[in-house]
Amino acid sequence: MTYHIPVMLTQAIDGLHINPNGTYADLTFGGGGHSKKILESLKDGKLYAFDQDADAVKNAEGLSDNLTLIEGNFRFMSKYLKMYGVKEMDGILADLGVSSHQFDEAERGFSFRYDGRLDMRMDQEGEKSAFDVINTYEEKDLVHLFSMYGEVKNAKTLAAAICTARINQKITSTAQFKELITPLAPRKKENQYLAQVFQALRIEVNDEVAALKEMLNQAVGLLKKGGRLVVISYHSLEDRLVKNLINKGNIEGKEDKDFYGNINRPLKAISRKPLVPEMEEIAQNPRARSAKLRIAEKL
Repeated sequence: MTYHIPVMLTQAIDGLHINPNGTYADLTFGGGGHSKKILESLKDGKLYAFDQDADAVKNAEGLSDNLTLIEGNFRFMSKYLKMYGVKEMDGILADLGVSSHQFDEAERGFSFRYDGRLDMRMDQEGEKSAFDVINTYEEKDLVHLFSMYGEVKNAKTLAAAICTARINQKITSTAQFKELITPLAPRKKENQYLAQVFQALRIEVNDEVAALKEMLNQAVGLLKKGGRLVVISYHSLEDRLVKNLINKGNIEGKEDKDFYGNINRPLKAISRKPLVPEMEEIAQNPRARSAKLRIAEKL
């Protein structure tokens, strides 16, 4: 079984505009698809790849002398790179999706298609799991995360159902959770609904939004003039943060103007609109369907 099919591979690598002797970061190593393609373009350059999942780290063994694999969350990118004496980068790539391997391993609990424990931790040493969120969060906090991270229309009804069910019995498995929430899904849109709910849980468990904000702010400081930032996102909230940084100069999206009324921004967009996968790629890899790729260059 393929560990992971890299999404928008050609567009992402082209977006980096690779210098064979440059220094690059792949912040989401996964199956190594994007990293392998970057390494093919490097001569004396260096690639620093990040992944907090121990399963992914195994994919880097014997790959290249130009590769340094860092087992850690990309929210600590600056700290880790400092340890290696890296002060500036020619390019930074982040594919914010979950790897096919994580989805397909039932015991990881990422997918509603398999029965496994309610886990969803990308870092298997992490303290908070989906079990903790479902069984301990207050109802108002569940409403917030399902609304914000899953864009679930009936988040209040969903949260109430969870809180009522767990009074009698803890919710421990993906199958048990799926059985509880499927009746709440719009008719003929059950899979879409389940995907939204599971996505919201995963984002909360792994603190993905906060991690992304920290990473984006660090990326601006690390990129050298002319360096490229390439981000593939799968959720409107993630894409909005990237778009804000590129177009407004900060992740909050607040315009900061100089004396002459020009917006102060450290990056410029390479393409006005985000790139999206071709229909052919979506047919081969349905998980790419919601992907949006944005490319920016440091001014």
